[in-house]
Amino acid sequence: MKKYKHCFAVAAYGESRYLPYLLNSLKAQSIESKVIICTSTPNKFITACSAKFGYPVYVRNGKHGLKDDWNFAYEEGSKLAPLVTIAHQDDLYFPDYTKALLNAYSRFPDMSVFCCHYDTIDGDGNTINGTSEKVKQFLRFKLRNHGRSDRTEVKMSALKYGNGIGCPTCTYNVNYCPAPLFRNDYKFVIDWATLIRLAKEPGRFICLEKSLMAYRVHEGAETMRNIENNNREREESELFGQMHSEPVRWLLMHFYKKAYGAYENKKGN
Repeated sequence: MKKYKHCFAVAAYGESRYLPYLLNSLKAQSIESKVIICTSTPNKFITACSAKFGYPVYVRNGKHGLKDDWNFAYEEGSKLAPLVTIAHQDDLYFPDYTKALLNAYSRFPDMSVFCCHYDTIDGDGNTINGTSEKVKQFLRFKLRNHGRSDRTEVKMSALKYGNGIGCPTCTYNVNYCPAPLFRNDYKFVIDWATLIRLAKEPGRFICLEKSLMAYRVHEGAETMRNIENNNREREESELFGQMHSEPVRWLLMHFYKKAYGAYENKKGN
């Protein structure tokens, strides 16, 4: 038996000025969860945040890397709870995220992945109204039928024509998603490729079309760096190529690249 029902495993890196805002949002959950901070870059700032909020720090020895850092956070969280959310240090979780998650889990114990709608905010916390999340919401349409969301074709419908599931909205059930969670070598589509793998395995994807967290877009984000070095385009094109013919891959990439504008418009802010 795990000691807790749910754990937020915070993946902390460097000295992000947004980390305290995230931790404060976790402290404000209407139902308390276990919270741990996981990092491969221990420093005084993270230690100070740990002391302020009372959340323990787990340190991974080795070079910083998204895959290894996320797997470490997931594995430490899975030791404590059957439900693990890898919380990104730039984002915010609204007070009822845990409440909604646990309610979904009580209704669907075969839930392998929980996800939800999200708001997009800029570096100053202002809500951004864009088309990207509307497209993602359309891709998630079939997931609204929770009675059928254990079927591979239904789960894949949210992933086949683009990644309709926001990575930071996800909570994973360790009974259906054993460690290591991330097994591919991508730098950007690591979460999308992982969800595609999980969609083909047993377990139900539960999606709530309710805004339960906020995803932050800012110049220092990992997404921005992957756009600037063209890595995002290369990896997304490769993933589409694994699921579609060349003409369909080209067409999907043509429209998918328009979503990059949400980040490019934030340059210099």
